[in-house]
Amino acid sequence: MPKSILITGTSTGLGISLAVQAAQAGHEVYATMRNLKKRGALDDAAAKAGVNLTVLPLDVQDTASIDAAVESVIEQGGKIDVLINNAGAGFVRSTEQATEEDIQWVIDVNFTGVVRCTKAVIGHMRKQRSGHVVTISSVGGLVGQPFNEIYCGAKFAVEGYMEAMASYITPSFGVNFTVVEPGGIQSEFAANVLQQVEETGGMLDDEYLPILQKYIGGSQNRQAGSDIYQTADHVAEVVMECIAAENPPIRRRTSQWGEEFCALKTDLDPDGKKLQAQVIEQFLS
Repeated sequence: MPKSILITGTSTGLGISLAVQAAQAGHEVYATMRNLKKRGALDDAAAKAGVNLTVLPLDVQDTASIDAAVESVIEQGGKIDVLINNAGAGFVRSTEQATEEDIQWVIDVNFTGVVRCTKAVIGHMRKQRSGHVVTISSVGGLVGQPFNEIYCGAKFAVEGYMEAMASYITPSFGVNFTVVEPGGIQSEFAANVLQQVEETGGMLDDEYLPILQKYIGGSQNRQAGSDIYQTADHVAEVVMECIAAENPPIRRRTSQWGEEFCALKTDLDPDGKKLQAQVIEQFLS
């Protein structure tokens, strides 16, 4: 059955793939981005695929912008069946090197923005007794990684937020929550992280420099020749599977590499359903 799907961060990479694949599956897609002047790549992809999208402005750091987009979707389509929280930004910098402004920005885009968007739709979903909030997290939401502690902290927060909501909103109101956990994606994301390093002062000449050089060099080598990095289309296919599932997972890795990388934390409960049942039994029985 066609669904009304609202997607954030659709100007590049995974967001474009999500919007196009959702439309190809027959859904009514509302593709959003902070700056509509950057919609060219999305429009080109939609035209090439032969699909129609409704493109709206939405800035995950601006509550008024989010509310306006949600109201527009409700006015046009009457409902929101699925929210895909895709907008996010990487950040590579040690805690010592990060400014207060850096820290607040990373948390605001990657975590608080997810909360804002979810808050804007959850009342509509609760009233209709159905819905699905899908959030693009990362294997970095399960496993902390070098120079990514602030980014990983924000993604860990996303995981806890969605897991907590699934413990009582899902059984009470029929609204599902899923965090999708890719490894690397072959898109602008990795390049944007390197650009962000340069824009925030470049590689600082301190004791962290040789460790950072090793990390970035290794990252570039991994992107060139391993199974860590997937295409945005492949990750989007996994998201579409989650949306189509009758009983969606709480969490889902998107590759065999991701499964193996996170196995020490996920083997006992790969999709999060066992822990969900345990929490419900412990607190709501």
